[in-house]
Amino acid sequence: MLSSFETAAVAHSKGPRHFGQAAKSVITPMDFDAARMEISTWPGYTPTPLLAFGSLAEKLSVDSVFYKHEGPRFGIGSFKALGGSYAAFRVLQRALSKSLGYTVPLKEISDAKFSDLASQTTVVSATDGNHGRALAWGAQRLGMPCRIYIHAEVAEERAQAIRDYGAEVIRVDGNYDASLAVTRAEAEANDWFIVSDTSWPGYSDTPRDVMAGYGVMVHEINNKLDRAPTHVFLQAGVGGLAAAVTAALRQHWGTKSPRVIVVEPKLAPCLMASSKTGKLTVAPIFRETLMAGLSCAEPSQIAWQILAEEASDFLAIPESVVAPAVRLMATPFDDDPAIEAGESAVAGLAGLICAATQNVLRRKIGLDKTSRVLLIGSEGVTDRASFNEMTAAA
Repeated sequence: MLSSFETAAVAHSKGPRHFGQAAKSVITPMDFDAARMEISTWPGYTPTPLLAFGSLAEKLSVDSVFYKHEGPRFGIGSFKALGGSYAAFRVLQRALSKSLGYTVPLKEISDAKFSDLASQTTVVSATDGNHGRALAWGAQRLGMPCRIYIHAEVAEERAQAIRDYGAEVIRVDGNYDASLAVTRAEAEANDWFIVSDTSWPGYSDTPRDVMAGYGVMVHEINNKLDRAPTHVFLQAGVGGLAAAVTAALRQHWGTKSPRVIVVEPKLAPCLMASSKTGKLTVAPIFRETLMAGLSCAEPSQIAWQILAEEASDFLAIPESVVAPAVRLMATPFDDDPAIEAGESAVAGLAGLICAATQNVLRRKIGLDKTSRVLLIGSEGVTDRASFNEMTAAA
């Protein structure tokens, strides 16, 4: 069952981890606390499971493997429900505060007395699926118009899931970066508010809110662990999830925080490219990866600030390990829990298995029988047809 991982051609780049200040200054403890205090009051909030995969850990000759399963999050299907929706609250809070001349508390944002102003505040974003769905859900709760831009290869199932929350979906030729360019242009032309999970020069407040929302997930993880993991394998597109998790772990565990391994598709390795050049670098995408949520050519500026200081290793994995990782989660070893996970959710898992079963990589990343590994299962099944095809494959 592990042969696909043992022989996979995985690229590795060493990171310059040196425990800088970005993990505490780009997203502060107060940012994380504010997001947690708000999100934990939402109807339907409950911590998602932190699952132990003991049989897998034994197969990989490590001490333990923990998997944070975000599929059940608010019924939205992914960790993005913590980010895009919270950022929509913050966008509306800033707009209301500017209009009314005083700082409107977050706890009052859902109040119907602001419905007229909310209905005049349009939020927009580019997405490969999960972020747009989360933003549409948050905007619907607040009564805000929402427009979501998707690229040509986003599955129709993901597009319809966004429409189901009342958003208008606009399909754009090209890839994610093309849809982001159209989003930015139309937002500027119409005075709409961009709620993006990536940042660029002059645009960082809202992406910071998105990342602060992800900290709720890490707070739940920390509450379940009696000691720090030794390694965390974090899948990355623009890097927002990886950077937010890295910062939250660092703030909680200090110098005992885990070694950070960033995992990307070989077809979209913008963070690995940045690690090699020592600066934020674009890695053009010539073919779309199966891991749709990770298909990004350019890193988020604020995410890179954190990962440039905190990441120990960067891995780029081939497409050949995606379906085997999805199948392994659905039909696990022995009594490990069976999980229906999406393609992007399993990138960290695939990176771990490749690293643990390939001797050279294992030594480079420092895995041994005492290693305690954390994985973030960032999504459930958001494209059922793709999931069925992968799990049916031989």
